[in-house]
Amino acid sequence: ILVLEELHEVLQYQDLIYQLVRRDIVARYKRSVLGVAWTMLNPLAMMIVMTIVFSQLFHAVEGYPAYILSGLITWTFFSQTTSAIINSLVWGGAFFQRIYVPLSAFAISAMGTGIVNLFLSLIPLLGVMLIVRVPIRPSIIFVPIPILFLACFALGVGLLISSIAIFFPDVVEMYQVALMIWFYITPIIYPIKIIPENLLPLLKFNFFLPLLNLFRMVVYEGKVPTLTDLLSAFLIAFVTLGLGWWV
Repeated sequence: ILVLEELHEVLQYQDLIYQLVRRDIVARYKRSVLGVAWTMLNPLAMMIVMTIVFSQLFHAVEGYPAYILSGLITWTFFSQTTSAIINSLVWGGAFFQRIYVPLSAFAISAMGTGIVNLFLSLIPLLGVMLIVRVPIRPSIIFVPIPILFLACFALGVGLLISSIAIFFPDVVEMYQVALMIWFYITPIIYPIKIIPENLLPLLKFNFFLPLLNLFRMVVYEGKVPTLTDLLSAFLIAFVTLGLGWWV
């Protein structure tokens, strides 16, 4: 019942969520000379560095810069969004005591800000794909689907971690360490085929990977996702969201 009450209240506060997203976007870029270009330059800079360092090692990957960038922007969205959700819910306690607002509204607004930045990051990704001659195929029209699943997954993880961190603040720092480890054990900057066969079963426990694969499938590989691909990502995203929301 409490789960449904929270959902009902969030729907009543949708105008507040919109204003929070707008505030975050404006506050982030209003004093910046380059403005929203920073959202595009950050993953681009990382892509250039990674390409210079690893291009010879993974030269067999077609359009390697586009491969890296497609992984980086999805990971950046996930890591920044979950961290923003955790910070807003864990360190906003004094504000929440002054006025009643459903806590999930702040989490959803952080997710909304992340989605805006993710869509902006698609612009340099498409540009890099054109430069390295990776075809932009019609499958890209399906890109809102993996973005929706990524958003739900990030919201679920953020709610879950922040719920624990309220009682154990050290979890916030531990999560940052976990993110770093998670990044390197996920095939973001390297192809999955270099992973030894005896370690491949462990990837089943990397719940971010199916979401990353789905995004790359429709954008980088130019393939229409199968029902199995969609179902796998859907279950991971919405089970995580349901668990985080309930906790």
